[in-house]
Amino acid sequence: MKNKLILFLLLTTNAFAGVRLPSVIGDHMVLQQNAKIKIWGWADPGERVTVKASWSKQALTVTSGKDGRWEASLTTTKAGGPYEITLNTIQLTDIWLGEVWLCSGQSNMDMTVAREDRYWCGVYHEAEEVAAASYPQIRVFDAAYTPTDTIQKDVAGMWEVCTPATVKHFSAAAYFFARDLQQRLKVPIGLITTAYGASTAEAWISRKELKSFPALLDDYARKKAIYDTSFTARKKYDEALAKWKIAAAEAKAAGKDQPREPKNPDPEKDQHNPAVLYNGMVAPLIPYTIKGAIWYQGESNTDKPKIYCSLMETLITNWRKDWKQGDFQFLYVQLANYGKPDSLPVNEKGTVLIRQAQLENLNIPHTGMVVAIDNANPDKPEDIHPKNKQAIGLRLSLQALALVYGEKISYSGPVYQKMKIEGNKIRLYFNENDLQSRDSVLTGFAIAGDDKQFVWANATIEGNTILVSSDKIQQPTIVRYGWASNPPVNLYNKEGLPASPFKTDK
Repeated sequence: MKNKLILFLLLTTNAFAGVRLPSVIGDHMVLQQNAKIKIWGWADPGERVTVKASWSKQALTVTSGKDGRWEASLTTTKAGGPYEITLNTIQLTDIWLGEVWLCSGQSNMDMTVAREDRYWCGVYHEAEEVAAASYPQIRVFDAAYTPTDTIQKDVAGMWEVCTPATVKHFSAAAYFFARDLQQRLKVPIGLITTAYGASTAEAWISRKELKSFPALLDDYARKKAIYDTSFTARKKYDEALAKWKIAAAEAKAAGKDQPREPKNPDPEKDQHNPAVLYNGMVAPLIPYTIKGAIWYQGESNTDKPKIYCSLMETLITNWRKDWKQGDFQFLYVQLANYGKPDSLPVNEKGTVLIRQAQLENLNIPHTGMVVAIDNANPDKPEDIHPKNKQAIGLRLSLQALALVYGEKISYSGPVYQKMKIEGNKIRLYFNENDLQSRDSVLTGFAIAGDDKQFVWANATIEGNTILVSSDKIQQPTIVRYGWASNPPVNLYNKEGLPASPFKTDK
C-alpha cells in the first residue's frame, strides 16, 4: 500500500511539475479588457493544463503539443480587479483587466524617468515626477536587452507596479503616455516595453519579412563573415567593458554624463543589425493581447532615409501579421528637432528626410503620428534625447484617445494637404480650420522656383490657408516648412499642437 501511495504521489507531482510560463505572464500583469486573450506556456508533451480565471466561472483545459507548448484563449470582462489565474498548481495574483500597449523603439523610448545606468538624461522636474508616481493601476513589463540571431521563446522581465521606487527605470515616454491615458480612461494600463538605444528599424523586423531588403541582409552576412572570434579579440572587448563600467559608475556618482559603452564586436549583439531584436525582444512577447503599439525611433536610420518609409511599413505589417489581431493602432513619434539652430531656409539632412518618411507613413491604415519638432532641450539642443517626455506622452495619449477610444478631441497639429500657385505667391491648404502662430510672424517657411534655390518666405495665415511669398522669387513653384534638423518653426493649431515639417513637391 505504501509503495502504491508513493507511486501515486510521484505520478501526481510529475503530472503538474512541467507547467512553465513565459516571463510576460505573471503576477501584477494587466490583461486586455473585453477581449479574447492568449495565455500560453510549456509543459511536458501531452500534459493537460487547466486554466481558471477568477473573473469567470468556467475552467478551461488544454493539452500541450509534442513540443510541449500549450495555449489557452480566455475571454475577459470589463476593466477591474484584482483577479487571480490558476494554472494547475501555479497561482498568479494581483491581475487586472484594462488597456495594454506595446512600447518600442530606440533610446528616446528606452530613456528612463530618472537618471539610470542606461541613459543620462532624466526628464524635466525629475524629482517631482518621481515623488508623485504612485499609480497602482499602471503596470509595466520591461523586456531585457536580448539581441540574437535565433528566435527566442521567452525574454527576461517581470511586471512591476508603478511606484516612486519603480518608476525611475520605466520608459519616460511610455510612462507619461500611460499616466495621461489612465487619468482619462480611469482603467488599469499595462505597458510592455521592449526598446533599446541606437537600435535601427530593421533590428525589430523578422528576418523573413526583411527578404525584400537584400542589401541589409547581405551587409549583415559580410559582418558575420569577418567577425574575429579569437580569444584575443574577445579579451580586448571584455577589458574595455570592465573599464567602462568603472568609469560609468564614477560618472553616475558624480552626477555627470556617462561615457559611451564600448561596442560589442559580435554582429549578433549589435542593435543595428537586421532581426536581432525582433528575435530576442519581440517574438517572445507574441501573442500577448494588446490594444495597440507606440513607437519612438528613427535617429539610427538617418544614414539610409530613402528606405525608411518602406522599412516602417514592413515593420508594422510584420507585427500585425504575427500578433494576428488585425490592424491594431500603431502610434509613433516623428523625430524631434535636434542640434544647433539652423539659419539656412533649407538644410536637407538625414533627420529631415526621416521626418518626411514618417509623415508619408500616415498613409498606412490605423496609424497616428506625434509631431515633436518643437521639443528639443532649449538649454542643450545638441542632446538627441529631449527631456520633455511629458509632452510626448501627452501627445501620444491624445492620439490614442481620439483614434482608438473614440473621443472627439484634437489630437494632431496642422497637416499640409495641397497647394495652389496664385501669381507670385503660393497658397497652402491644411486639414485645420484654426491655424495659429506662437509669435507675431510665421517662421520656418521657404520658397523657390523650378531651380530649387530656396529663400526665406513671408507667410500669412488666411483662414485655414497660408499665403507664402518672397520678393526674390517671382515664379514660385515649391514651398518647404521646417526643412532642417533644428528649424525655426511656430505653426500650431488652437490646441497648441505643432504642424509637421513638409514639402510641397513630390
